[in-house]
Amino acid sequence: MGLQLYLDLLSQPCRAVYIFAKKNGIPFELRTVDLLKGQHYSDDFAQVNPLRKVPALKDGDFTLAESVAILLYLTRKYETPDHWYPQDLQARARVDEYLAWQHTALRTSCTRTMWQKMLFPVFLGQRVPPETLASTLAELDRCLQLLEDKFLKDQDFLSGPHISVADLVAITELMHPVSAGCDIFKNRPKLAAWRKRVEDAVGEDLFQEAHAVIMKAKDLPPADTAMKERLKPLAQLLLQ
Repeated sequence: MGLQLYLDLLSQPCRAVYIFAKKNGIPFELRTVDLLKGQHYSDDFAQVNPLRKVPALKDGDFTLAESVAILLYLTRKYETPDHWYPQDLQARARVDEYLAWQHTALRTSCTRTMWQKMLFPVFLGQRVPPETLASTLAELDRCLQLLEDKFLKDQDFLSGPHISVADLVAITELMHPVSAGCDIFKNRPKLAAWRKRVEDAVGEDLFQEAHAVIMKAKDLPPADTAMKERLKPLAQLLLQ
């Protein structure tokens, strides 16, 4: 059995893995796991990833969780072009630095922004206190400034002159608040120019394909009672 990728393109790290595999011509079978339906909690999926999260990879009898681990596994197994995860010690360290930072910084603020600004009121029918949303947006703005000042600087891409997996992880995160109507690039010309370079490097068609689901999330029908109950622990976490 060939490579299988368990993904839901509503998820930002799933989009990064999807774009990377498609862009590099890596053959895989897409196994869609619908997060909003709770399919990641199924016993069948737990056999692939006991952590019950996406993305997940299955390559023959080998299984792997966590998006960064999956991306790096794919770079090594399929010997993708060096710029994705450079052999140069310091260039690779810059990629690693961003991947280590983003988990508890940009990802958190982008996820909370999308949920608080869009999914709570539209999908769950739940009011978000204005002060909570204001605090979340302020934290997002702080993270965006760090993204520019610490990581992008005056470079074309986050780790230097060429696109890397760090850029894919970053841009897929930023499309979360964009899908909720936040024009995060409006007053950030440096970041806007970087986004254009990333889209051009990936290819517009693939970029749009990967983000079609999240860009339509605002049109989701309201959640039923069972789904609201299932999402309650996540909702409580994202309102903290």
